[in-house]
Amino acid sequence: MPRPQHRRPPARHLRRQDHTRRRLVATLIGATVIAAGLTAAALVHPNPAVTDVVAASAGPSSSTAPGTDPAATGSASPSTASSATTSGQAAPSEPATTAAPSTTAAPTTGPPAEPVTIAVAGDVHFEGMIRPQLDANPGGMLSAIAPVLGQADVAVVNLETAITTGGTPAPKTYVFRAPPSAFTALAAAGVDVASMANNHGMDFGTDGLRDSLAASQQAGLPVIGIGEDAARAYAPHVVDVRGQRIAIIGATQVLDDNLISAWTAGEGKPGVASAKEVDRLVGEVQAARQQADTVVVFLHWGIEKDTCPSAAQQELAQTLADAGADVIVGGHAHRLQGAGRLGQAFVAYGLGNFVFYTPSGPGTNSGVLLLTVRGRSVESYRWEPAVISNGVPVPLQGGAADQARASWDQLRSCTNLTP
Repeated sequence: MPRPQHRRPPARHLRRQDHTRRRLVATLIGATVIAAGLTAAALVHPNPAVTDVVAASAGPSSSTAPGTDPAATGSASPSTASSATTSGQAAPSEPATTAAPSTTAAPTTGPPAEPVTIAVAGDVHFEGMIRPQLDANPGGMLSAIAPVLGQADVAVVNLETAITTGGTPAPKTYVFRAPPSAFTALAAAGVDVASMANNHGMDFGTDGLRDSLAASQQAGLPVIGIGEDAARAYAPHVVDVRGQRIAIIGATQVLDDNLISAWTAGEGKPGVASAKEVDRLVGEVQAARQQADTVVVFLHWGIEKDTCPSAAQQELAQTLADAGADVIVGGHAHRLQGAGRLGQAFVAYGLGNFVFYTPSGPGTNSGVLLLTVRGRSVESYRWEPAVISNGVPVPLQGGAADQARASWDQLRSCTNLTP
């Protein structure tokens, strides 16, 4: 959750203390989406400035935007509002609870009074050398990067694994899964939302998908880009931070050819939100634009090991910006790719690996992108570089950090983006 200029370490501290309480509340109050329009339900959030709502549509690398006040800025795998909520996924073993109509105000007619800080980071799984750390200390395994994520009001990552101990492996070379304690690890580090719209979200089939949704609800950590049907898979997670409504949508442009049909969510069909269905994704962005002050799209896209965006990435970014997306970010390449401005929108093509079993090489270049946003304006941004060591991100300091930021800036040269 974005907050470079609004750092509230005490709130983050209280949030970690209150994690168990959030899990219990989320277990009792499941929120699902009604067929048309925006609905919402409030849960208990340890940060009183943040209200998460469930939403669904019907159908020194830093830069400051001109005319705004400066704000604090910044390997390939082998193959002050009120409370808080869950995303629009209900555990399959429990009856769905219809959310009460939202009483949160519609998007402001002008820029919100205060900026919000959004943190985004890349690919996460718990394979290889990472799994023993998860088993031994889920609440502390990501403590090195937690202070960076803690600078934000809303923090989002790409969860590139099924969260299940069962299911049937998909017919593909690499399949990833992790136990529900994965959500404990992410929440303890300060992650607020995880996108599962990727080519590993259904690695263990429909059973694995449903286990993932149930674990998400149990942990009180919303997931996007996946669901029991298309309406819920494409539904944005909407969070209210000090009166600014932020909608976050997840979708994937990357799916194994033999699994596209089976994995794409449909009417009454569990699956992931596919960015290959461009018209559907555009419609969701346009609907979110009508309900939110800031629209964020988190994508799985690109070509593995490439440090420049593909033509398909650039085309989709422009299409989504034209549809009303303010922030468009993503990953999949297991490499960092360039970031910058595309007209009024901000695009980060590749966030790289974040929690990943890459032992060495360019795949260990990692970090967190902090965006200071006020309504539709990305007022500033800052790349906080890290290096993956033993599978987890460790922030860089001093000259190493400065060099990493300079290298990150240089990645923009092949993107057609501007600072």
